[in-house]
Amino acid sequence: MSAIRIASRYAKSLLDLALEQGKLEQVVGDINLFRDAISNRELLLMIKSPIINADKKQSVFKSLFSSRIEDLTASFFEIIIRKGRENHLPEIADEFIAQYKKLKNITSATVTTASPLDSGQISKIKLELINLGLATGTVELQTIVDPNIIGGFVLEVQDQLYDASVKQKLAIIKKEILDNTYIKSL
Repeated sequence: MSAIRIASRYAKSLLDLALEQGKLEQVVGDINLFRDAISNRELLLMIKSPIINADKKQSVFKSLFSSRIEDLTASFFEIIIRKGRENHLPEIADEFIAQYKKLKNITSATVTTASPLDSGQISKIKLELINLGLATGTVELQTIVDPNIIGGFVLEVQDQLYDASVKQKLAIIKKEILDNTYIKSL
C-alpha cells in the first residue's frame, strides 16, 4: 500500500476517534506538538530508522510525549509503532492536519512580501481570498518577508501559486528581451 494511502487511513481513523470522544482540539494540539518535535532531525531519523527496534522507539515516545499529550494520542502512537508503521508518522501527522482543516473549513495560505504587512493588509488579503473563491470559511495566512522579491507579493493557496512580484516581472521582461530575435541580430 502506498505511503499516501497509509497516512490517509490512519489520519482518518484518529480524526474519527477524536471526534467520537470529543477530544479533537486536544489531539490537534498533540499532533502539532509532534510535528514541531520532528523538526529535530535526530528524532525524525530515529522514527524512520529500521534498525532501531520498536521497544526503544516506544520508550522514546513515552519519555518525550506521555505527560504532554492526551491518552488517545499516546495510544495512537503506540499502535502505530507496534504495527511497524512509525516511519509514516510524519506523513500521518500532515494528513491528519489536512483532514482537520478540511473538516473545519480552514484554508491555509502563504503570502511572501518584500516588507512586513500590517494587520489591515492581512485582513484585506484574507477577505479577497474568500471573495475570489480561493478560500472558504476561515483563512490561515502565514506571512513571510523576503526582500529578494523586490516588491509585490507571492501568494500560495493550497496547490496554487500566484507570483505578482517585481522579481518575477523583471525575469519575464528579461526573457522577452533575450528571446527577441530582432535584438539578437543587432
